[in-house]
Amino acid sequence: MEVNPPKQEHLLALKVMRLTKPTLFTNIPVTCEEKDLPGDLFNQLMRDDPSTVNGAEILMLGEMLTLPQNFGNIFLGETFSSYISVHNDSNQVVKDILVKADLQTSSQRLNLSASNAAVAELKPDCCIDDVIHHEVKEIGTHILVCAVSYTTQGGEKMYFRKFFKFQVLKPLDVKTKFYNAETDEVFLEAQIQNITTSPMFMEKVSLEPSIMYNVAELNSVSQAGESVTTFGSRAYLQPMDTRQYLYCLKPKKEFAEKAGIIKGVTVIGKLDIVWKTNLGERGRLQTSQLQRMAPGYGDVRLSLEAIPDTVNLEEPFHITCKITNCSSERTMDLVLEMCNTNSIHWCGISGRQLGKLHPSSSLCLALTLLSSVQGLQSVSGLRLTDTFLKRTYEYDDIAQVCVVSSAIKVES
Repeated sequence: MEVNPPKQEHLLALKVMRLTKPTLFTNIPVTCEEKDLPGDLFNQLMRDDPSTVNGAEILMLGEMLTLPQNFGNIFLGETFSSYISVHNDSNQVVKDILVKADLQTSSQRLNLSASNAAVAELKPDCCIDDVIHHEVKEIGTHILVCAVSYTTQGGEKMYFRKFFKFQVLKPLDVKTKFYNAETDEVFLEAQIQNITTSPMFMEKVSLEPSIMYNVAELNSVSQAGESVTTFGSRAYLQPMDTRQYLYCLKPKKEFAEKAGIIKGVTVIGKLDIVWKTNLGERGRLQTSQLQRMAPGYGDVRLSLEAIPDTVNLEEPFHITCKITNCSSERTMDLVLEMCNTNSIHWCGISGRQLGKLHPSSSLCLALTLLSSVQGLQSVSGLRLTDTFLKRTYEYDDIAQVCVVSSAIKVES
């Protein structure tokens, strides 16, 4: 919307036009059956129309390009480009012409002018041209303020402005979900929805992890030795469609060994999304730092380092547990107790001393057990007691194993 409130006649004229890519021409097909009164007349007219596709005249999509007829939509992350022209409509030379273009947003005012130097003079029927570019980084109302100042031959200083108001819309809806694994890994699911009215070509969706993590993308599979995206060969996202991206973050070795540090990390990283629309207009968005809820492990954490998926009925199998002192100040003196359940039976001595465990340190423990019931069984019944504070930590549903009859051979 343009507001032009000059109160007197000016020697210079200002024109501002948005620069956008052209669009494919669309025609409205008009046809009828041969038995109708027009016969083949409408079909022949469409075949003679230069804007239609030869052999596919009844399709609305043509082969010709058309220039934009309106301002169009501006989306967050796209580049706003505009052509500014100041023309001398008078028959006299104008001096000291200064053209200034500012973009006013809800939070700041940006100077977009390529040069802030004044033009010494502008002869009749000549013009000053400028092209401005700005990557849109805010949603909401934007106002392009174009100001022109100059001096007439008589030495009179003149000044006028024009305002161009437009809205910046949100192109994508991004939702994230976190899953904290027992092995300190963090899985991130990012749901990205196209909320524009046109298809998007998703050029890149990547996760930039924080300093404590390495990231692995889980959005491809291996086929015939090659990595193939799970979304297929067509990377287009239709309007209102949603696509899920999955990432696995693993703590770096120097941080993984410090249990007290990694458990309190909430900042995971940020998503970097790049897309293209229509005839190659490029857009890019970066989310703010994504944060998860820090897992609450308490003072002592027990995690599994190794466990078989399938075991034989009434035959011993081995697991490896990792016990971590999550306290940053207190040394613990731990005692391990193993309590049998209806299906799981521990092999070994219960109530044995594990010794002192210093703050933020860990120890690995190999344990043996067997199951007396077939099916999917839960490994439960471990108890750790801190003899200093007389506090007992109970660990049930640590993991699950599939127990099969010993007559069935378990593949290793």
